[in-house]
Amino acid sequence: MSGGALVGIHAFLGELGIAAFIWVFVEMLKPTRRRLKRAQIAASLGIACFLLSWIFGGIFYVNTYTPHEKPLVKAGPKPWAHSIVMETKEHVFLLLPLLSFFALMLLKKGEAHVDGKRKDELRRAVLLISVVIVLLAGLIALSGYIISDAVRSALEAGVRA
Repeated sequence: MSGGALVGIHAFLGELGIAAFIWVFVEMLKPTRRRLKRAQIAASLGIACFLLSWIFGGIFYVNTYTPHEKPLVKAGPKPWAHSIVMETKEHVFLLLPLLSFFALMLLKKGEAHVDGKRKDELRRAVLLISVVIVLLAGLIALSGYIISDAVRSALEAGVRA
């Protein structure tokens, strides 16, 4: 599979994961048993998307980025794109599947409380973690754009690594 296809699948799955947690957020604005079940489905989809994105991104990183593009970025006009943005992206991304799994566990645990006194606590907790997931994933997507731009800038500058 080509590097372009890998990075495209990686980005698409990440964006689908973001959409899944926006769905979780919307379902939990006014939780009912039915909406909680849909939020659980959305969170499960989000976890799967983030994990698959992690896998496709890792394959791209090892086979394409590290041997071919990383040297371009480091020798190009925006070396900070790797040393700051990519390094940060690599570490922050590790949190997404874990936070996503935590959100699903909150939703599963919340089944007992969706009709009770703790309904508002459940709602606030899931809304908060969903926002954190969406914001982190959005920053990671922006990081990917910055890194891709750094590769293009290096190529336009005539850098050959």
